[in-house]
Amino acid sequence: MATAVAPRPSSGETLQERSKGKDVRISNIVAAKNAGEPGALFLGSVNSLEERGMRESALEAVAAAVRTSLGPRGMDKLMQLPSGEVLISNDGATILSKLNVLHPAAKMLVECSKSQDVEAGDGTTSVVVLAGALLDACGGLLGRGVHPAMIASGFYKAAEKCTQLLKAAAMPVDMDDREALVNAVRTCLSSKVVSQNSDLLAPLAVDSVLGILGPNPSEAANVDLRDIRMVEQLGGTVDDTELVAGLVFDKGSTKTAGGPSQVENAKIALIQFCLSAPKTDMDNNVVVSDYAAMDRILRDERKYILNLCKKIKKSGANVVLIQKSILRDAYNELSLHFLAKMGILVVTDVERTDVEFVCRTLGCTPVPHVDSLAPEKLGSADHVGDVVLPGSGHKVVKFVGVANPGQTSTVLLRGSNELVLAEANRSVHDAQCVVRSLVKQRHLIAGGGAAETEASLRLRELALETTGMDSHCFKAYADALEVIPYTLAENAGLKPIEIVTELRKAHAEGDKGAGIDVKKGCISDMYAKNVIQPLLVTTSAIKLATETVCMILKVDDLVVVA
Repeated sequence: MATAVAPRPSSGETLQERSKGKDVRISNIVAAKNAGEPGALFLGSVNSLEERGMRESALEAVAAAVRTSLGPRGMDKLMQLPSGEVLISNDGATILSKLNVLHPAAKMLVECSKSQDVEAGDGTTSVVVLAGALLDACGGLLGRGVHPAMIASGFYKAAEKCTQLLKAAAMPVDMDDREALVNAVRTCLSSKVVSQNSDLLAPLAVDSVLGILGPNPSEAANVDLRDIRMVEQLGGTVDDTELVAGLVFDKGSTKTAGGPSQVENAKIALIQFCLSAPKTDMDNNVVVSDYAAMDRILRDERKYILNLCKKIKKSGANVVLIQKSILRDAYNELSLHFLAKMGILVVTDVERTDVEFVCRTLGCTPVPHVDSLAPEKLGSADHVGDVVLPGSGHKVVKFVGVANPGQTSTVLLRGSNELVLAEANRSVHDAQCVVRSLVKQRHLIAGGGAAETEASLRLRELALETTGMDSHCFKAYADALEVIPYTLAENAGLKPIEIVTELRKAHAEGDKGAGIDVKKGCISDMYAKNVIQPLLVTTSAIKLATETVCMILKVDDLVVVA
């Protein structure tokens, strides 16, 4: 009796089935690596022409837009958004957030940059460049037959060792040492579009954060940057930017003829009710055919609004902030006329999202109904008035000498055009994030590629003492860390191989602060040059880049769900 034997698959099918996971893994590595490393060739096998097209269309643009922006001599990017808006920036997180990335592995790299922006606020370009170098190292290890799980395990251990090595090399900082904080912020601003204004913006960013830490900044464990309000005003230059010890509204006061524009010893009321005639709950029309009836309606409306204004005056308020209303007019010309006659300064159209910040700054309580308006709900300020900004003639309202029980601060940003103003806003925010990083982890480390070179050298020494696959992973990780000083030298127009070799030699001789001086084109002591940065920025970039790379490395199949 014959026995049916299943046909044996051909050797080609078996090889294809075995190499599927490798093909997908190599494809993901190449795609994500090109998001952080421009000009890299598309090596490795590809499963489909569609995937190749996705990489070539999106990831080459992502690659070119990130790495060349690293460092103080990095290039700025001019981006035209789908809405027609034009954006100029060299911030990694800003650039990647505006790009339409299609490949899933590259999207993970974009999310990695966003995570760095949330955690440290700086180093968003470095984390992408480092992740690209680590993915390149993964490709080399995979080509030598190392299992992906062993690579991921080795990289996690290497990242932990780097964190320990960098913390040992870092120097502690005291939050009362304002000069050290300013130097760290100045290093962050050196790579921004507004780097020429760092002498003004660096102390401003430090003082704005220290102002919300309270009387004992050394005891603070974290800081909420939402307590700092950024007010943008077109006109003038970035040098006209100032830190206001109080509150600023981006428009002048609303007044009619005879209304006050300056108030001393102000008592401030924030009202959420409308100073206009009431409306019914549903739409209707009132047809008036008699002039006497029309006069009676206007007289009652005038009486109603006058009664509201008298109650405001009775409470003792001489400055009124009116919240913006969407149901009906928050005010009308009649109410402004009555308030002007009573000597009350009026600021209209206060956004609902700004109410909490205004109340914390002025010490007032929002009043939803006129009957609940009382003196104890009023805020106070030494002076409130319109200020004409130089260079534009635009008016803003300044509140000076406020109680500020909520410990807030306001930065009034100036710029000659919208592009400079937006970039100045992002740069000041990154500078404030640097101070926040020092509040969270109070250690400073040398910049200019010194930290990465020190970690790379010590990790390479540790690889010689380690056995097994971890030794190969440590060496590959150490080689990948040198991409930061290499890119800094490359973007500065220096000879990267010579610079990195000299840098490695200086660290081998025990100079932990040796870094790249891009201005002189040589190796210098970064501590002596005051080129320092928070330890949290570097360690966070290493951890996030390692986690992202290991996650991509463990993917062996790409499933598209329709």
